[in-house]
Amino acid sequence: MDKKLRVGVIGATGYVGQRFISLMENHPWFECVAVCASPRSAGKRYEEAAGSKWKIDRDMPEYVKDYIVYGTDEIEKFCEQVDFVFCAVDMKKDEIKALEEKVAKTETPVVSNNSANRWTDDVPMIIPEINSDHAQLIDSQKKRLGTTRGFIAVKPNCSIQSYVPALTPLRDFGIKQISVCTYQAISGAGKTFADWPEMVGNMIPYIGGEEEKSEKEPLKVWGTFAGDHIELAKNPVISAQCYRVAVQEGHTAAVSVSFEKKPTIDEMKKAWAEFQGEAQKLNLPSAPKQFLQFIDEDNRPQPKLDAYYENGMGVSIGRIREDNIFDYKFTCLSHNTLRGAAGGAMLTAELLTAKGYIQAK
Repeated sequence: MDKKLRVGVIGATGYVGQRFISLMENHPWFECVAVCASPRSAGKRYEEAAGSKWKIDRDMPEYVKDYIVYGTDEIEKFCEQVDFVFCAVDMKKDEIKALEEKVAKTETPVVSNNSANRWTDDVPMIIPEINSDHAQLIDSQKKRLGTTRGFIAVKPNCSIQSYVPALTPLRDFGIKQISVCTYQAISGAGKTFADWPEMVGNMIPYIGGEEEKSEKEPLKVWGTFAGDHIELAKNPVISAQCYRVAVQEGHTAAVSVSFEKKPTIDEMKKAWAEFQGEAQKLNLPSAPKQFLQFIDEDNRPQPKLDAYYENGMGVSIGRIREDNIFDYKFTCLSHNTLRGAAGGAMLTAELLTAKGYIQAK
């Protein structure tokens, strides 16, 4: 790419917004040139607006400190500065839907970390290695919006990206039923232990809306492109439980699965080792070289040891064994604010750029 695309971040002061800003510090295709947050941050230098809220495990990049923050109430002016935006705002769902459509109608593509548009029929919900073909929905969406280049694309919930990648190569064996329990890091709620001290040494057996997302979103990811919508996958049946645990980064999933044609453990390991998606074939900048890794040690994967596998963009699998009710059970792990949030959206934007959906204005 001869010239980097100009990128804006909406929700720039939040945890995921900070990840976006850090990931673009040395990105070969994208340059963050503008930041947007709530009106109460508008007019401030980014360092002033976000400095006391900076939570991620990297220092704030120098390039962004003197940026003047736009408010979401001046979104048209913000969009004039950029070729596309990442969106990670903390607002009500109907407000997010309205904001993202407003941005798209300025002819500015939106790649969103938010859940508000995940079930909009013509909005693709993409994991680049799994369902890159769903990007075709953008053509239908642009007709509805009346745009030539503006659209919305989203990434799925962070929790499903720990186990859906591991299950995808096994779908050829006919997955019938899945029971999954996720153990989700506090960064998924935008928190650190400093501002959520009650989580130290604790576990909360409830995350609002998370179990429904975990049971339904995989069916859209595994669904079939049908012109102006996605036909949801009719199986498998998924039962999910979601827990918040005392971990800073990394969502773990305990998975039990049954098949129509039960594979051997060696066949499953082979499927994981050989799996590649469009992100790897296109050699996208943020794509992990080896998307899925199986770890043989009995006590792995662990968030402290494995969350940053492939720069936080890979998925680790371990502890596979036969199950007394299902066919097999195993453990999965992904980095929730990289693969599961900002990094996954970054990779989606790279995919859409490579396919010509995102271009310079």
